[in-house]
Amino acid sequence: MSDQIKLSGTTLNAPDAIALARFYAEITGGVAHGDEHWAIVTGPNGEIGFQQVAGFRPTQWPEGDVRMQLHLDFFVDDLAATETRVLAAGATRYDFQPNSDHCFVYADPAGHPFCLSTWDTARVMDETGA
Repeated sequence: MSDQIKLSGTTLNAPDAIALARFYAEITGGVAHGDEHWAIVTGPNGEIGFQQVAGFRPTQWPEGDVRMQLHLDFFVDDLAATETRVLAAGATRYDFQPNSDHCFVYADPAGHPFCLSTWDTARVMDETGA
């Protein structure tokens, strides 16, 4: 045994876990498993978990009573083509777009913000000197 800690995954609260897992499976090419209480989507680049929460309230972005505490970033080659896919799957594009030269912000069907970006993490690390 050791005291090493490894990131295993990210879990999002949802009013219906499997419904939200199916949305993310559709846009990422993954597979959704589970039920309305607990679900996971597995794909070629990772996995995301979903748990049902009674009284779930979606994020209001960029301001509101329920502030954003987390969002998912997805690296894409073509913003227009991927926007078409996520909107067809049930996402909503926010009016406020602070980085529209390289990134668009959407809400998933449960109201969680996520971004499609042409900047991957390596570029962000290079530009910030991390």
